[in-house]
Amino acid sequence: MPEQIAKRVAEYIAINKLGPDDYLFPVCYSKIRNVINGLADKFHLKVSPHDFRRHSATYASRNGVPLEIVSKVLLRHHDLKTTQVYLRKINDSEAIHWMDVLHGK
Repeated sequence: MPEQIAKRVAEYIAINKLGPDDYLFPVCYSKIRNVINGLADKFHLKVSPHDFRRHSATYASRNGVPLEIVSKVLLRHHDLKTTQVYLRKINDSEAIHWMDVLHGK
């Protein structure tokens, strides 16, 4: 989480005197899943909340965020191998691009 947002969240928690057992946002995973599934149905898409998690991790990885940061900070995986499986999909144009980057082209 960006530092600026973390500060605002901390202020919100302090002002509202939230404790460790209080919810920051009054929603749960099942509510989010229902909202996303409803929107997906409405627009004839196949998408899940987990797809957004995967997308944000892939976006970070493809934009130079070190794999260890994506794994431990964004995804909160305990094992780097889990993240590597998570981000396994790469298309041919991405592979060629990164080979060019690695070889200074």
